[in-house]
Amino acid sequence: QVQLVESGGGLVQPGGSLRLSCTASGSIFSIYAMGWYRQAPGKQRELVATMTVGGNTNYADSVKGRFTISRDNAKNTVYLQMNSLRPEDTAVYYCNLDRVLTIARMWEYDYWGQGTQVTVSS
Repeated sequence: QVQLVESGGGLVQPGGSLRLSCTASGSIFSIYAMGWYRQAPGKQRELVATMTVGGNTNYADSVKGRFTISRDNAKNTVYLQMNSLRPEDTAVYYCNLDRVLTIARMWEYDYWGQGTQVTVSS
């Protein structure tokens, strides 16, 4: 089993910044890809950014140039630095672990964190 713990959400004014963190723990040998998704009220969950163990990244067009995803593979942690925040960035942000190789050398897929609220408002 794998657990994901997120932190760093909160209330910020438009134009401000926040940094989200997500740490994976449990029966982990290696992680292929981790990332962030978000879900605003009344909307479907959408991709924000992902990063593979090799450093390849993928961003939603709406956050390119404002958000930066990074990873500390040794700590099984992924970060999301969010700058120039806008009211439309308000959502619950979820950490996702796409694919993990467990200590038992079994592949497991699609773990989610509990979500952290990000509110951008003046």
